[in-house]
Amino acid sequence: MVSATTDERLASAADAKLTVTDGKAPLSKDEQLALIRVNLAEFMNPEIIEKVIDEGRHPRIYWGTATTGRPHCGYLVPGLKIGQLLAAGCHVVILLADIHAFLDNLKSSVELVEYRAKYYRWAITNMLEALGVPTEKLEFVLGSSYQKSPAYIMDVYKLASVVSEHDAKKAGAEIVKQSDNAPLSGLLYPILQVLDEEYLKVDAQFGGLDQRKLFTAAKEWLPKLGYKERAHIMNPMVPGLQGSKMSSSDPDSKIDLLDPPEVVTRKIKKAEAAPKVSEGNGLIAFTEFVLLPAASLRGGDFRVNRDRDGLEPLIYTDIAQLRADYENDVLTPQLLKPAISTALNAILAPIQAAYQASSEWQEITTKAYPAEDKKKKQKKVKGKGSRYPGAGKEGGPDGKTDGAVDTPPQ
Repeated sequence: MVSATTDERLASAADAKLTVTDGKAPLSKDEQLALIRVNLAEFMNPEIIEKVIDEGRHPRIYWGTATTGRPHCGYLVPGLKIGQLLAAGCHVVILLADIHAFLDNLKSSVELVEYRAKYYRWAITNMLEALGVPTEKLEFVLGSSYQKSPAYIMDVYKLASVVSEHDAKKAGAEIVKQSDNAPLSGLLYPILQVLDEEYLKVDAQFGGLDQRKLFTAAKEWLPKLGYKERAHIMNPMVPGLQGSKMSSSDPDSKIDLLDPPEVVTRKIKKAEAAPKVSEGNGLIAFTEFVLLPAASLRGGDFRVNRDRDGLEPLIYTDIAQLRADYENDVLTPQLLKPAISTALNAILAPIQAAYQASSEWQEITTKAYPAEDKKKKQKKVKGKGSRYPGAGKEGGPDGKTDGAVDTPPQ
């Protein structure tokens, strides 16, 4: 793990690659902004962050996650961005959005969400440490610690009075579960997330590109209550192993942080990866947004072994050369997949070691994600009907004829 007192600096503001040095000189404004911009899909209202830096303050940025399904390797993408934000001198707040999880995840009780919030803190902390991110600088906040306060609730009412149903649905379209007869909680979800910017006293919110509609709504809604606009920084959405969004609910699209090496290798081997096609390729995207930045964080590179062909390994420090080699068939799926498995398992190893060493984390896991209770189906005993031999005899006190059988309750 990188020491919290060690400065992480850029090799240059031009290529914005994160490296670790022993220098203690503060980053320049250009270096800070370059680190903040690394691998972003969009940066809305950057002038807000620039003004904060000009004032000599550390930009306060929050990233929130609803504590629903188990965190998977897709979380490494924001994890690395958090590391870059810290290296840029930002103060990062991680919101464990337990109330958001209850509002959005229709199958989770309040009690279950509480356990999942604890699981998320364990998983995210150890994930960041495995990436070399100094977690001592992070601030974790539980959503319910302030989202039930009278002032916050009153602001929810105020915002609900000036935001239309149409706008609330539009803002949450990409992040809230949609259905034909959706519960009212789905409309409250984006209102809460917008208000979080004010109550966490941040200068910016960080999230995925799928939250753009909500971030745009925040710019419009907060001033209606007299609150200032915030900046918004967005990561691109990294495709899953099957080309779609990496999702906790789709086991084939994601790799769990606690998946053992053989499972990781099997899932990577099964991943879709058309030869010579880099666009929309989940493996290329994962290498670009996770493995290359993770290697750079350690001052290293991403290596592809070619021993079986009697060739020297392919060594990459930037995605442009890797994409070019892939499109020219120098780097094939058969070479890339084992290299990804090796690099990813190296990242996951310390996370899994920490899990095995912590009985508390293991106990929280069983409570947060209990095994499904697979009840044995009772064999349905069918009645004989009215055509069996002896039917038509006088019924008993319960009105059923002799020999008729009640169907047991299911």
